[in-house]
Amino acid sequence: MQIEKTAAGVRAQVKAWKKEGLSVGLVPTMGYLHEGHKSLIDRAAAENDRVVVSIFVNPIQFGPAEDLETYPRDLEADSKLCEQAGVSLIFAPEASEMYAEDFSTYVDAGKVTEELCGKSRPTHFRGVCTVVNKLFHIAAPDRAYFGQKDAQQLAVIRRMVRDLNMDLEIVGCPIIREEDGLAKSSRNTYLSEEERKAALVLSKAVFKAEEMAEGGEKDGEKILEAMRNIITAEPLARIDYVEMVRWDTIEVSRIIDGPTLIAIAVFIGKTRLIDNVLVRAAQ
Repeated sequence: MQIEKTAAGVRAQVKAWKKEGLSVGLVPTMGYLHEGHKSLIDRAAAENDRVVVSIFVNPIQFGPAEDLETYPRDLEADSKLCEQAGVSLIFAPEASEMYAEDFSTYVDAGKVTEELCGKSRPTHFRGVCTVVNKLFHIAAPDRAYFGQKDAQQLAVIRRMVRDLNMDLEIVGCPIIREEDGLAKSSRNTYLSEEERKAALVLSKAVFKAEEMAEGGEKDGEKILEAMRNIITAEPLARIDYVEMVRWDTIEVSRIIDGPTLIAIAVFIGKTRLIDNVLVRAAQ
């Protein structure tokens, strides 16, 4: 397994693979890898001849008061996980490699970024789209893999690829959860023991929404109210949003009449966590 720090090094290796007729899968990450990331890597390894994992804490997707400086990093542990999972190349650039001092070009996906996380983190998806666009140009993948836990991100990237006629497939992969239901996240490491227990309100709320939808409930307000009641019963929890949107457009909806994303963002203490479920109208 190679570890490359430069875009030129990645391009040269990918070009060599493509000359051999080999397919390339890309897993973009911010590092501090866990089982959720590994599930993406495993899927990429099963579907491609070579796998590239990018490890880059992208500064332009963090807001001024967010956790850029404290975001967990462990390249050594990440490298071991990648090597064991069959990754061919890690791209781990410095910020200066990705952004020149006078960098001024950004990618904005528009309306699909305006609800959910985009409402409380208004510059976040511009940063995500810009860095992912750059990674696609650098690694030239045939397929790129993203987790359903960041459901809006998945929808935004799919829209960007469609709108800009990019020649690759975006593969969405299921949420990986802890045994007690909490969605895997690098930010879970911020939680104290008490906060870790409190964080279970996220998965409990999401599972309740799924249960109601599968039971035939189509009224979004009833589902969202049930979720809010679960979350607000936990003293350490503070709601950022509890929302229902159409999966294809990320537009707010109050009825389940097709593929519908029910998504939440909740602060447990100072840590902001997200979770979601994708439901369809019961037959």
